[in-house]
Amino acid sequence: MKNVLIIGPIPEPTTGVSLANKVVLENLSKNAEYNLDSINTSYNKFDEDLGAFSLSKFIFFLKLNFFAYKIFKADIVYITPGQTFFGVVKYAVFIILSTVFGKDLITHIHGNHAGKEYSLLKGLKKRIFKLLLSKTSKGIVLSESLTGNMSPFIERKDIYVLYNFVEDYLFPAKEEIDQKIKLAKKPKVVFLSNLMQEKGIFDLLEALILLEAEGFDYEAKIAGNIDAKHKQRVEDYFKKLKNVQYVGLVSGQEKKDLLLWGNVFVLPTFYKMEGQPISILEAMATGNLILTTKHAGIPDIFTENTNGFFVKKQDAIGLAETIKATGLNYLACNKMRKHNFLYASKNYKVNNFINNFVRIIES
Repeated sequence: MKNVLIIGPIPEPTTGVSLANKVVLENLSKNAEYNLDSINTSYNKFDEDLGAFSLSKFIFFLKLNFFAYKIFKADIVYITPGQTFFGVVKYAVFIILSTVFGKDLITHIHGNHAGKEYSLLKGLKKRIFKLLLSKTSKGIVLSESLTGNMSPFIERKDIYVLYNFVEDYLFPAKEEIDQKIKLAKKPKVVFLSNLMQEKGIFDLLEALILLEAEGFDYEAKIAGNIDAKHKQRVEDYFKKLKNVQYVGLVSGQEKKDLLLWGNVFVLPTFYKMEGQPISILEAMATGNLILTTKHAGIPDIFTENTNGFFVKKQDAIGLAETIKATGLNYLACNKMRKHNFLYASKNYKVNNFINNFVRIIES
């Protein structure tokens, strides 16, 4: 039996990274060949400035170092660090101890910023960043176009691609999808992500303002955590919009119900830390048409006119027009909705993700 130590964020709060760590922890522990332990690095205050230094974060992560003793009995140390200088350095003690004691260190980068961060750093900070990430035995990225986030630090042969997943409970029965698609004429828009400026929430809300001004018939539900810095601005939009409901944080059956209610999933992201949003895969699995941006690793999981449509970043007018077009061309869109469900069912089950993960750690 091999001892595997997972070091990274675990819900709550729920993000793509923390959800992935939770799924690895829960599912790999069912395999009799592995004994799982974890160090949860989730910082409990939601803040859009992910990876930025603050004194409270520094103290929080300093305390986490007391759990580094767990490395001694581990055979494999699996870490999911941040992508900024501080996001990597806060794992320094874990990385150094893993190296000193000859552990198999696997680094999983959940995004597309680490390579850019390295290119922007200078002097001592650049050397420290490279020194830490080059200690990796194996690197994992979310899709093929994101390998540049590990290639400055380790050889290409040691970089592996591991696509994301959709939790099993989210997959509906085929009959539910057929019924949903039969009724999918009016756009029922869903936004499911943290309500951050770079996730495109204000571009969507502005697009919905334009649609209401035209008298276009639609409904929308918005779900996710609101950054305190933007709370008032977001609430001002909600007061103006008549056809929009903010449903707060959702998980479990509430999340499934939301995604089954909708038929147009919108994520107009330009988030600098973006990798391959799990929410897009979840929306596919529940039979939604996808509207998103050509950003980070999204083109690796999304094909124009097959899964939905690309929209321009920070273009509320263009987004409004595309939402309108989904209503006017609902028959063509329904074919894409059905395709998304079938494709996700075949490719993005948790079992596929875990089997590929095991292949990587055993390679």
